[in-house]
Amino acid sequence: MERYESFRSIYDISRADYELLTDQLKTKEFKKGEVIIAPGQVQRSLYLVKSGVQMAYFDSQHKTHVIAFTYFPNFCAIPESFSFQTPSKYFLTCVTNSEMEYVSFEALQGLFDQSQALERLFRKMTEFVLAGMINRHIELHALTIEERYLSFCQRSPHLLQVVPHKYIASYLGIEPTNFSKLFNSVRI
Repeated sequence: MERYESFRSIYDISRADYELLTDQLKTKEFKKGEVIIAPGQVQRSLYLVKSGVQMAYFDSQHKTHVIAFTYFPNFCAIPESFSFQTPSKYFLTCVTNSEMEYVSFEALQGLFDQSQALERLFRKMTEFVLAGMINRHIELHALTIEERYLSFCQRSPHLLQVVPHKYIASYLGIEPTNFSKLFNSVRI
């Protein structure tokens, strides 16, 4: 699916509004394992994933805690750092080689002043992120580990092939040995 169609499925923007945005976008490639944002850094640009998989996480007590994975057609960001231009509390890194388009915070704010449709599109995208975070929070507290695994497999089955399973296990709040048992026994 082309990015324009992906955006239109969220909010019906015109091709002209879409081109206002794309005229501001630049492209950047990242290598597998490359850190996009580290704790203490401010995310100054919003990334739109073209290819690859990225991961937001923090380390605590010698353990990695995965918050989110991003991939096309999503945007890749530490939302609170980008939105409020404050230092990040966690990492954003590339799980695979990645190509992304990006727009600076200042340029995006200027686009919002020019186009109410773009502002609405990004508000809707932010609302989807918020709803996804709330849904994930509920899943972590209300579902069994098998239900969490199945939900993940329905939502993002391709990640099972490209993301190390220890990171998926962390994301799902499952011990790696239990994740391995689920992966080997539960058929999807």
